[in-house]
Amino acid sequence: MTSSDDDTDASGLFNEPQDYYAPEKSATFTSYTTKQGTKIPLRLVGHNPLWGHLLWNAGQVIAHYIEDNATTLIQGKNVLELGAGAGLPSFVCAIQGARKVVVTDYPDADLIENLRYNIDHAVDSERRHSIVAKGYLWGNDTQTLQDELDASNNGFDILILADILFNHSEHTKLITTLQKTLKHDSNARALVFFTPYRPWLLQKDMDFFELAREAGFRVKKLFEHTMDKVMFPEDPGDEILRRTVFAYEVAWQT
Repeated sequence: MTSSDDDTDASGLFNEPQDYYAPEKSATFTSYTTKQGTKIPLRLVGHNPLWGHLLWNAGQVIAHYIEDNATTLIQGKNVLELGAGAGLPSFVCAIQGARKVVVTDYPDADLIENLRYNIDHAVDSERRHSIVAKGYLWGNDTQTLQDELDASNNGFDILILADILFNHSEHTKLITTLQKTLKHDSNARALVFFTPYRPWLLQKDMDFFELAREAGFRVKKLFEHTMDKVMFPEDPGDEILRRTVFAYEVAWQT
């Protein structure tokens, strides 16, 4: 073996080719138009395994519901959103006069930074003080969420759960969070809106409400709303179900 053989440079032997990894997807932008015609700009993170890169059907339908019922449902109330993604319902709550809005998602840096970006761009400066974004793991201690409320408050008046029931393994943790954060008051309620994007698992989605009843809550169906088109056209299953948002409220039994 010659000296040139001994000196062969192997430093790049295990380096992946330049295009080996798919490039990270950039953020995208969309908007929501209120019933008064005001556009709320929203930035969506690039592709995210936690599904925060989409503007979900239930979030849009809850936003409309909040607009329609803001006077009695939202104004002067404390609101907590779980699994918020882009945060649309929370921004509508802040704009409509909520006292305090805590908008949360999984404590992933990109998700929470994106929520804070959207707060700065979607909520006007006069209302921005009323909303804060936080990372939160369902089922965990809620003290950092409760700390955002005045000492005289023992919970949130309104909880928002929009299109998160497909996480079937997390239902028990979600119920635990409801128990810890929903104010013990006859007017307090959780708005739970969802679409069965996998229609063959609809019963598993609905199991959440049975767990809620077992935990001391009452469950009331509000309405169904059928969207103009499906979110995932290539997916299998009944198209009408995949376009339908089911709207429920969960409250303490009286």
